[in-house]
Amino acid sequence: MQRAAGRTSGPPLLIFTSHGPKNQRRFPMPELWRSGRVTGQWHRSVLLGMVGGLLAGGLEAQRRGSLDAPRVGPHLGYNFDADALVIGVQASLPLTARLDLYPSLDYYSVRPGTLWAINLDMKFRPPTRTGAFYVGGGIDYLHTSANGGSGDVNLNFIGGLEARRQSLSPFAEGRLILGSGSTFQIVGGFNVKLR
Repeated sequence: MQRAAGRTSGPPLLIFTSHGPKNQRRFPMPELWRSGRVTGQWHRSVLLGMVGGLLAGGLEAQRRGSLDAPRVGPHLGYNFDADALVIGVQASLPLTARLDLYPSLDYYSVRPGTLWAINLDMKFRPPTRTGAFYVGGGIDYLHTSANGGSGDVNLNFIGGLEARRQSLSPFAEGRLILGSGSTFQIVGGFNVKLR
C-alpha cells in the first residue's frame, strides 16, 4: 500500500459480494483504514482486551465449579459465497449457564493466495427442553494474502445445534458474516470436554 497526503490506497479485499465471478469477489477496506486515521494495532488491542476480560470472568466461574466444562474441537464446512471448503477449530468457554465465549479459526481453500478468519463470538442457549439450540454473534477478522494482503473486521451472526450432554459433542452451525459484503457458511464438527 502507498500513502499519499494522509490517504491510504491499496487493493480491495478478495472477499465476498454478489458481483463478479466466483473467487474474484471484492469489497473495499473500511473507510477508517483507507483514511489513514487508524493504524493496524487498534483491532488487536480491542480484541485482546475483550478476550482478557471475558476469560477472567469465565475462569472465575469455572473455579467455583458452577459451569459446564470448556470444550474444544475441529470443524469442516462450506462457504457458499466464496465457493470454498472451510476447515477450522473452535472452543466453547462457558461464562454463565447459558452464555459461552466462542472463539474460532477458519481457513478457506481459495486460489490464488490464502484466506483465513479469526472469530470472537458469544453463544447464547435459550431455555429449551434439550438445551441443544444456540444463537449468537460477534466479530470476525478476515485476512487474505491476495493482491498484496489485507484484512477486514466484520460482524458474525451464528445459529446451530450442539448435543452437549456427552463428552464428545457433535454440532452443526450456520454463520452469516456481514461487512461491506456478506457471506454465508455452514460447518459441522465436534467438541470434546476438557475435564
